Amino acid sequence: MDKTRTFLDVKEYPDTEVQKNRVLTLEEWQEKWVSRRIGFHQEQGHKLLKKHLDTFLKGENGLRVFFPLCGKAVEMKWFADRGHSVVGVEISELGIREFFAEQNLSYTEEPIVEIPGGKIFKVYIVLLFLSLPDRANIGKFDRIWDRGALVAINPGDRERYADIMLSLTRKGFHYLLAVLCYDPTKHAGPPFYVPEAEIKKLFGSICNIHCLEKVDVFEEQHKSWGIDYIIEKLYLFTEK
Repeated sequence: MDKTRTFLDVKEYPDTEVQKNRVLTLEEWQEKWVSRRIGFHQEQGHKLLKKHLDTFLKGENGLRVFFPLCGKAVEMKWFADRGHSVVGVEISELGIREFFAEQNLSYTEEPIVEIPGGKIFKVYIVLLFLSLPDRANIGKFDRIWDRGALVAINPGDRERYADIMLSLTRKGFHYLLAVLCYDPTKHAGPPFYVPEAEIKKLFGSICNIHCLEKVDVFEEQHKSWGIDYIIEKLYLFTEK
């Protein structure tokens, strides 16, 4: 039997709360950047986003696109180069500065008065925020690209996170979500395991949920996690 096919057909782990008490602090995330433990960053961009970009954008122009926990995602430059307005939020100032440096972009910087230590970084149609309160006035968005965000926040914060994300959507929105499926009893996360049942619980009351694709993304580095398979799933949420 084809091994890849077998892994793609693996049923989701039945205990959806096995990681529920797992907590990482903001300081621990910032330390990952300082110590260069940023294996989550994809220098060439996300393959499934590239593949399904037309489905995501629907040929529309001048969209507002939101990147929660954006890191230094190269995809922000992709969307900006297509004429879309991009807003990202990240807790690591190092990650934000690296994005601008690696993309060879000049930017301005100013404090966010409502947030001690908060900053906004601006360059033509890309705005990157260093930290935001739950209800910061950043407007609403036509598109949200959630890769490395829902899977990174502490499991106990997911309901609040989903509520905030949905509050940022405009009528006719498209929300693209990438999650990972593996045996959570063997790896404590992050990235955390988010089963489909929880996705439906978090977003299903407002969104139509469609799984666009699932792929085997297991690599040598994942052996150190103690797992023997990892599947990435790409979901598209649209307004009901």
